[in-house]
Amino acid sequence: MNSLIQHPLAKALALTGAAVLLLIVMLVGVRYGYHTFGMAQLQEALYRFDGSNEHLIIRTVRIPAVLIGAAVGASLAIAGALMQVLTRNPLASPSVLGVNAGAVLFIVIVVTMTDWDFDLSDMIWVAFAGAAASSLLVIMLGSAGRGAFQPVRMTLAGTAFAAFASSITSGLMLLNNASLDELLFWMVGSVNGRKLDSLLELLPYLAVGWAMALLLGRSLNIMAMDDEVAKGLGQWAFAAKGLTLFAVILLAGGSVALAGPIAFVGLMVPHICRYLIGNNHYWLLPLCALTGATLLVAADTASRFLLMPRTVPVGVTTALLGVPFLIYLARRRGS
Repeated sequence: MNSLIQHPLAKALALTGAAVLLLIVMLVGVRYGYHTFGMAQLQEALYRFDGSNEHLIIRTVRIPAVLIGAAVGASLAIAGALMQVLTRNPLASPSVLGVNAGAVLFIVIVVTMTDWDFDLSDMIWVAFAGAAASSLLVIMLGSAGRGAFQPVRMTLAGTAFAAFASSITSGLMLLNNASLDELLFWMVGSVNGRKLDSLLELLPYLAVGWAMALLLGRSLNIMAMDDEVAKGLGQWAFAAKGLTLFAVILLAGGSVALAGPIAFVGLMVPHICRYLIGNNHYWLLPLCALTGATLLVAADTASRFLLMPRTVPVGVTTALLGVPFLIYLARRRGS
């Protein structure tokens, strides 16, 4: 596929521009909403905090939401790009293949079926276990029979598992009304109401996933080819796929544990970035990270104005953007 940007210098400038745009969008995200703050108020809240309501909103609501949104958006976009290469399926993403639904299902099972005290550090490992189990199950189902890793079969397996996991999740929630409020924290897909400490606790896992994805750049470029070609180039396909899957589990599981299931970011962003910069993952993954972060922070900022003074969860906003994109992509692939 020919990309819009061809020259390496132009690609470097595109990454620089994406980084600058992310910083601008993050600044807008901190300043604007039901309450609007000037630059002087932001500086005072950061360097001369006085405990006022304005300073509290900036430091405990807006800044955590923007930073968490950037981290989750970058993670989901990279996970989507990895999943699309792993399955050779342009419609693949953590949400489409049921990874998010599996992580949420495990969280709901733990909360509703045990007396476990609800704690984020515990839920991190539960979300990771759900992401890992659902990833392996969908890949096994999609690879069964002849013609392993067929795109249509993998998508159908992921869609079926996501529907199954969502139905079980809903049933468990109905059977346990006492935990409904706690479970909604994980169900709505939102970066608001999350604490900065939660991001700091999860950041090492996300950082490992980011680093693994970047280090796998050459393997991903080869993996996008035929398996026989990959073997001819000296790549051990099983090991490369295993490391890629592990990175997806870290990124998708960590994102769900931090912000709940936010759909379509992992589907939309890799396609947009491939159109701009091409299939070379040395360039593609950094641009996916910056674009995914920008998209989620911008979507969260826009969601504050949809039903003001109420804030719409950002998962709703990304779904409004993602469903038309998925339909367009499916129609284009079918034509």
